[in-house]
Order: sequence, then C-alpha cells, then structure tokens
Amino acid sequence: MADKVEFELVSPEKLLVSQPVDMVVVPGSEGYLGALPGHAPLITTLKPGVIDIYADGITTISNRIFVAGGFAEVTETRCTVLAEEAVEVTALDRAAVEQQVKDLAEDLADAASDVEKRAAEGKLLVAQAKLEALGGTQTAH
Repeated sequence: MADKVEFELVSPEKLLVSQPVDMVVVPGSEGYLGALPGHAPLITTLKPGVIDIYADGITTISNRIFVAGGFAEVTETRCTVLAEEAVEVTALDRAAVEQQVKDLAEDLADAASDVEKRAAEGKLLVAQAKLEALGGTQTAH
C-alpha cells in the first residue's frame, strides 16, 4: 500500500471519505497542496475550495468535494481533512448558490456593526467559493 495515501475527510456530521488514493489536492490557506505517498509531514488550515481526489491514477479526478474551510494533516502515508462543511460539487445547486451570494452581499451592505460585517464577509467568501467550484465567477463585494 506504499503507492497509495490513506485519505479521510471528516465533517462535523460524519466521516465522508475513508479510502486509499493515489493523490489528493486540498485548498490550503497558502495555496493548493497535493498529497502523494511519502509527503513531508505538515498541518495546514484550509480556505474555502475544492478537494480533488485521484483514486485511479494521478491524471483523472475521481471525486470533487467542496469544503468551507478546516484543517488538513498530511503524513508520509495519510491525509486527514477536518472540514467545517463539506459537500460533493455535483450536489451543489447553481441557482441556490447564486441566490445565496446575492443575499449575503445584501447582508454585508446592510451590516450595522463590525462583527456583523465580518460574519457576512466570511459567509459571502464561502458562497463565492461554491460558485467558483461550479465554474461560475465570483461576485465582487
């Protein structure tokens, strides 16, 4: 099994993925990170984005999962992601996400305090990242 990495994706609700993979690419806070067998150990925070799972070679993506943020731990043999929110990209509804972006942009514009503004900005960034995962463009705020 030295030619595979054990990949686990855990959300607050449940264990979503637990399988050996050839490579997994995660949206690290400093940029996308590809975890392959023998990777140097590291822990990183995640930004909202898509995890690409390569289970059948490193040329074909076998699954894409959107994460809203969280942490990833990589070792020589394992990649574990603890996600704040996780959903398969194919399960995202473009119209619902576009409406969410519009609503959150309005919430941001209407925010009365810095706390409300930061909360709205964070939610808007996640919604925009979902739209980007679907192949749309981000809405400026």
